Amino acid sequence: MRKFAKFLVDNMALFVVAAGVLGAWHPELLHWVGGYVSWMLGLVMFGMGMTLSVDDFRNVLRQPRNVAIGVFAQFLIMPLVAFGLVKAFGLSPELAIGVILVGTCPGGTASNVISYLARGDVALSVSMTMVTTLLAPLVTPALTLLYADAHIAVSASSMMISIAEMVLAPIVLGLIVHHALGERLARIEPALPLLSVICIVLLVGGVVSLSAEKLFTVGPLLVLIVVLHNVLGLALGYGLAHLCHMDSQRARTVSIEVGMQNSGLAAALAVLYFDPVAAIPGAIFSVWHNISGSLVANYYARRDAKMEEKEVVIE
Repeated sequence: MRKFAKFLVDNMALFVVAAGVLGAWHPELLHWVGGYVSWMLGLVMFGMGMTLSVDDFRNVLRQPRNVAIGVFAQFLIMPLVAFGLVKAFGLSPELAIGVILVGTCPGGTASNVISYLARGDVALSVSMTMVTTLLAPLVTPALTLLYADAHIAVSASSMMISIAEMVLAPIVLGLIVHHALGERLARIEPALPLLSVICIVLLVGGVVSLSAEKLFTVGPLLVLIVVLHNVLGLALGYGLAHLCHMDSQRARTVSIEVGMQNSGLAAALAVLYFDPVAAIPGAIFSVWHNISGSLVANYYARRDAKMEEKEVVIE
């Protein structure tokens, strides 16, 4: 089970791409996913809650300044970049709300793995993901209303309730189960990432299938916008952390957290409250940020390895 789960997690980007292609070319096979988008996202969040512990909350108190800077960067940079891209490319209301939703959502859970691979501060990464996710029921609807209300009507109160149901409640339930199971959790722990990957892959394929015809028209433009959104988030996140005098390890962690969004939540909210077309940016982001995150992690890991080799030679 562990080897199979590791194989799926390590190759998640490939499976997500495959699901997206299947959803685009044979949408009828994945249309059924549309009715279960919120449930699948809830399962992913439940899995996240199962991996959290009391120590994760203590980590927030151990480095409150770094967590505060990271959370501020998360909810400042990505929504602003999204708004700027929407204006720059003159997107239609349906696509504009999709891009803005990606920007206003909290950090994605995959960022913790990428931070680990990039030799970042994993405790800071987990703390940032946890705090931004817990704040999402309040902050995401408020920011969406601020940046997207001119494009399309947004019901902030309804969205707040939905995020609480899809994100907050499953995380709390996961925490309770984690506490109740204790050491017995080790028996089912390998299944948690497996469940998350399956849900994310199906979610992306299902979202793409709901707007397959439109995807072939706007796909290339949205890929460009998603890549710009992600790359600018990574760069500006690192820059802001550096300005706040964070060391390289923590700056790269903030960069990864800011650049990698919970795009599954963005897609789910788009399907629930807007047009299925609005879910396309979230689906594309789910594919791309796993690819870019892996590239960034590989770059940092190799750079650190070379620096360590130089230090050994000097000594």
